[in-house]
Amino acid sequence: MVWNWLFLRKTRSQLQRRFGRPTPASDSPLFALTEEQVGQEAASQPWLFKDTGKTPVEPEVAIHRIRTTLTSRNVKSLGKVCADLIRGAKEKNLKVKGPVRMPTETLRITTRKTPCAEGSKTWDPFQMRIHKRLIDLHSPSEIVKQITSISTEPGVEVEVTIADA
Repeated sequence: MVWNWLFLRKTRSQLQRRFGRPTPASDSPLFALTEEQVGQEAASQPWLFKDTGKTPVEPEVAIHRIRTTLTSRNVKSLGKVCADLIRGAKEKNLKVKGPVRMPTETLRITTRKTPCAEGSKTWDPFQMRIHKRLIDLHSPSEIVKQITSISTEPGVEVEVTIADA
């Protein structure tokens, strides 16, 4: 409970009469009282105390905004890892945003078929598609360590970035 400590503003002589012993100097901002004396004062003069009904709050764990970036060349394995990650976060009742599909990056290389200069000029086009997904989580960093420890598919890169919310 939170108390209004009005009784601490009493004069030195009033405190000396009440408790029967010398008190600290009156120029000190607060008088040194034991817990027993505080309890006696509260019981004898309940109108001096204001019960706000608040209970002491435990220190909260810092909640971070955690961005997980998943990158892969295989769409199916990327989707499976995304689903596993989101399922694990929802089991722990975390706030999840995503997966956000980023534009597919296509890398293209066109090369000659023949290694020498002989023959017709024929070309082979090669391309590699890179798929990317973003997942945002709002949670303490300890819980994210548990979630991201899931087994990932081969070929899927997981990058975790922690930023304050």
